[in-house]
Amino acid sequence: MTMHNIAKEALAGLRVLDMTRVIAGPYAGQILADLGADVLKVERQGEGDDIRRIGPPWITGTENEPHQESTYSQSVNRNKRSISVNFAEPEGAELLRQLAAKSDILLENYRTGTLAKYGLSYEELREINPRLIYCSITGFGQTGPYANRSGYDYLIQAMAGVMSVTGHRDEHAGDGPMRVGVPVADICAGLYAAIGVLAAVNHRHESGEGQHIDVSLFDSQVAALLNTFSAWFNGGKELGRTGNDHPSASPYGVYAVDDGFILVATFNDREFARLAAAVDRAEWIEDPRFARNGARVANRQELSTLLTEALRGRSKDEWIAHLNAATVSCGPINSMADLERDPHAIEREMIVPLEHPVNGTIRTAASPMRFSSTPVQYKSAPPTIGEHTNEILGDWLGMNPAHIAELRQRNVI
Repeated sequence: MTMHNIAKEALAGLRVLDMTRVIAGPYAGQILADLGADVLKVERQGEGDDIRRIGPPWITGTENEPHQESTYSQSVNRNKRSISVNFAEPEGAELLRQLAAKSDILLENYRTGTLAKYGLSYEELREINPRLIYCSITGFGQTGPYANRSGYDYLIQAMAGVMSVTGHRDEHAGDGPMRVGVPVADICAGLYAAIGVLAAVNHRHESGEGQHIDVSLFDSQVAALLNTFSAWFNGGKELGRTGNDHPSASPYGVYAVDDGFILVATFNDREFARLAAAVDRAEWIEDPRFARNGARVANRQELSTLLTEALRGRSKDEWIAHLNAATVSCGPINSMADLERDPHAIEREMIVPLEHPVNGTIRTAASPMRFSSTPVQYKSAPPTIGEHTNEILGDWLGMNPAHIAELRQRNVI
């Protein structure tokens, strides 16, 4: 899976100018890079992407060193090349226009209207490259009353409704809405951006024309509410916060056993019957409080107490083996250290080592997409700032070393 040149890559030949920063945009760029696109990460001289300095945690061994770098940045930038350009200067902006003229795709996540100040808006770049697919990723989109606001993941989780269904129930004193532990709004926006770009590439095959794609964290998170959204708009019900309980199924949550906790999930009456038999409580199947899923949801606290009692006397490993053998969904609550040792994660090669030019071996999470003919290739670790500037200007624009040296001396690159 990780070998070079196994087969032609799915997006081989596509050129991407990635002007994004932090998480959502770079994640979209990494997805395209994993699939074989040539992705150029455009960074500010010296400083680079802000995400490089957001820490702790820092890459092991870089703490308080000149090359100190956040572990964040390693999660969304592999398989890319980096070019540093001072596009606040007219010559730097012109360099980016030249690169855009040779690009298939441009990704950007600047506040609405910012790039127009430098002659880098979609309207201006479309004039020099009508085939360009230009994807803008912002907090709130290109239109609407919030369009000019900045929008970070945490804020979007709050405003798009995610936090209204995340956290303990209201009756837990002192508890309130909580954020999801991973940047889910950023992740969703990055995924939708990558999907949108690929749809636009397919459209271009037919029409020969590029287009502008407007993706926002807000819209992406609202779209990803799925059943929470539908419950309100089609059923008039706010699902609210349910802690570790599922709002529509029971038992479906975290349960204590002798040496910790396990996750048990039943989603229908058949699965519940298998669970009841597996924990030697077959009488639950005939109990009107538990016989149907709706009744179990209504009596979830009583059922949870009974199930916790039934689970006493065995360890996590024993219950996980026993319940899975009975075809009941059950598993551990893994930490990252547990995940590193997990035999399934190991077999699926989910931890990918890559050699970084400064920081030694770093490890990234593998792409979840497994292709039979065009497998994902892991060619390079996330780049250092401007690591490939000379190479890119030579490859893409045919610049000679003397011209590149002159641009560097004038602080353009």
